[in-house]
Amino acid sequence: MYIIIAVLLFGLLIFIHELGHYITARIFNVAITEFSIGMGPKIFSKTSKKTGIAYSIRLLPIGGFVSMVGEDEESDNENAFHKKPVWQRMIVAAAGSVSNILLGFIVMFILVTSVPTIGSVQVADFTDQATSGSQLQVNDIIKEVDGHNVHILEELNYFISRYADVPVDITVIRNGEKIILEDVVFPTVQESGHVFGMRDFYVYAAEKNLFTVAKSGFFQSVLTIRMVVDSIADLITGTYGIEELSGPVGVVDLITTSAKTSVYQLGYIFVLLAMNLGILNMLPFPALDGGRILMLLIELIIRRPVNKKVEAYINIAGMMILFAFMAFITVKDIFQIILK
Repeated sequence: MYIIIAVLLFGLLIFIHELGHYITARIFNVAITEFSIGMGPKIFSKTSKKTGIAYSIRLLPIGGFVSMVGEDEESDNENAFHKKPVWQRMIVAAAGSVSNILLGFIVMFILVTSVPTIGSVQVADFTDQATSGSQLQVNDIIKEVDGHNVHILEELNYFISRYADVPVDITVIRNGEKIILEDVVFPTVQESGHVFGMRDFYVYAAEKNLFTVAKSGFFQSVLTIRMVVDSIADLITGTYGIEELSGPVGVVDLITTSAKTSVYQLGYIFVLLAMNLGILNMLPFPALDGGRILMLLIELIIRRPVNKKVEAYINIAGMMILFAFMAFITVKDIFQIILK
């Protein structure tokens, strides 16, 4: 049952992504031949008599596509993709990622609404292991951690966790006065070979109303996007290794585990995956939406389309690299699950 839930949620993310492309393409009257969820052989397909668009479900739940006339080749069709203005094509290309991110925001608001309490960023008391307490005081309202603005408790926890064993400056409001506390050090905890900072104080609960729910939902969504961007940067800089990446098999396993824990945990993982899918697809890599947008930006700069054959070769090379990478990650995920 949990695996079915995982596959359905993963499929929903892909569906919303492709739906974004589809809706914007229809808005700009781009000719479409197929709207597909999944890759590989067709399991089901039905062609609309009105529009001629084939709606398909394919065997492999690792992606999907909206096939538009003139997307990768020249066409005489007046509504071909390549004949539309560059700005319209850029919107269509970006719409999938934007749809995933918007979905993440919506689900996050629902999650925040469902929790009984919302934490504030005002110090209430200190734990027995407090090391920062020598500078922080009860009732301090934390505004910044090492120059990063803090609006909600989740942001505070995240910034503290990233500064393990590193003294940081904390800006607080104390008795109505803005004070900068220099070289504050937090205790640390080690997990999976990495060291994280740990908040060593308790906070007051915030009053739960429309404003605090909206504020928490918005900033938690923005924080989730930041976490995705930071994780990509950490991967590039070598802070985290490739063994900590997950493909579809790992994602399904993660969703399955979260579903067994709680509905809230499952919802949060879904938000994280939605943001991941949206942002990763915007990376300027061939065969991704970001790669197509990069080509359109080049077209905008040089004022003529990039040679279709060149673009096709680049996309094929990118697709081969992506499939090889996905195959490697999938095998890695399977072995990790077996060895659990």
